[in-house]
Amino acid sequence: MGHIAVKDVYRHLGDKIDKLNVRAPWNEALYKVLTELYTATEADVVVKMPYGVADLARIAAVTGYPKEQLADILAGLAEKGLVVDLYHAGEYHYFPSPLLEGFFEYTMMRTRGSLDSRHWAELFHAYWIGSDVFYKANLNDGQKMVSFRVVPHTGTVATEDVVEILPYEKAEAIVDSHKKFAIGICACRHEAHHANFKSCDLPLETCVSFDFMAEWLISHGMAKEVKREEILDNLERCKDLGAFFSAENSHNAKVLCCCCSCCCGIVRAINQFGYTNALMTSNFIAEVNAQTCIGCGKCAQACPIQAIVLEPAGPAAGDRAAKRLLAKVDRSICLGCGLCSLKCHCQALYLKKRKQQVIYPATTFERNILACLEKGTLQYQLFDNPQSLSHTVMRGLVGGFLQLPVVKKALMSDTLRSRFLGVLTDLVKKQGLEWVLKL
Repeated sequence: MGHIAVKDVYRHLGDKIDKLNVRAPWNEALYKVLTELYTATEADVVVKMPYGVADLARIAAVTGYPKEQLADILAGLAEKGLVVDLYHAGEYHYFPSPLLEGFFEYTMMRTRGSLDSRHWAELFHAYWIGSDVFYKANLNDGQKMVSFRVVPHTGTVATEDVVEILPYEKAEAIVDSHKKFAIGICACRHEAHHANFKSCDLPLETCVSFDFMAEWLISHGMAKEVKREEILDNLERCKDLGAFFSAENSHNAKVLCCCCSCCCGIVRAINQFGYTNALMTSNFIAEVNAQTCIGCGKCAQACPIQAIVLEPAGPAAGDRAAKRLLAKVDRSICLGCGLCSLKCHCQALYLKKRKQQVIYPATTFERNILACLEKGTLQYQLFDNPQSLSHTVMRGLVGGFLQLPVVKKALMSDTLRSRFLGVLTDLVKKQGLEWVLKL
């Protein structure tokens, strides 16, 4: 390929990745990331392969690459985390990795081979902070189907509301619901370490994964297998060091993160760019007991998004009491993580049940479908052959319909969402991909 052709294939690759479940707007910083991670041939394969899950035979038919050559290329891409390869019923199935919950994490989690982690960290960091183009594309319209949700710390929920905590809202219960466990390097913290903005004491190896995700990461040298007890010890250590927990945004989470305010990319979206919808809150919210609060400020220091400030108690508290400070929670942005309660030694602050319940997707499949609907890319999953003229036409027609505000709002509503997801679930089953629904 000549210089122009190579530039073109990476531009097409960026366009392909931008049409997955996480938008990836094009700029020069993204171009540098892609040229660093993909060879021109690898980029060409990803551009031509289906958007959704496909086996080797279908990818060969769609891309025009011979099977043997294609198998080697896909294996190399999977080893770098640029495609995901899932083994089922005696053969591999593949799909392109999106930018987040995808090749950013897998790149920064890699441990095998000759790696240039510092260089990669600098390239990714330039993309995130160069402007808010990435965060704007994914969060500016108030999107709700984000990748992660907050899991409150054990012991921080008020006694009267403890019975309201569901199993998928407890870190320990999430761990106990799985059979295979792995710990890997936190991609955000690894990036922060090499880009010289990590200021916390949290170790790099804190990223927890379960079952099929654990198996996949282990098989590609991105995590190590551990026992359940080691996972629980890791969570306890991170809790003591001031981390809050976030899980994959579904009931059956396969990933559990230990997050901090200095390294976490999601927290950056909130603190630096103001996108408070970047992380789905827990079903609980911090509340202060004005009678026992001593205004020490430890809760405000612990909060990862500055949702707590100290204010004068006010005239209603009497002349003497009015001079003391009280913690005040910004209820509009509180994550419900419980870090503030952990630091409150006077027992003046606990998590209470939110008045409006937060509804999480039941499965990863549901979350990804709804995320694509919100971001205007669902048509690429429904008609996933980029080389097919008929699929191109249908993507245009269906995409235009799905992006109508009234249609999108209706399909995301509590009234129609279950029926809509049911139709798509049946479609997946008819394609012989029912096993994907269980991931």
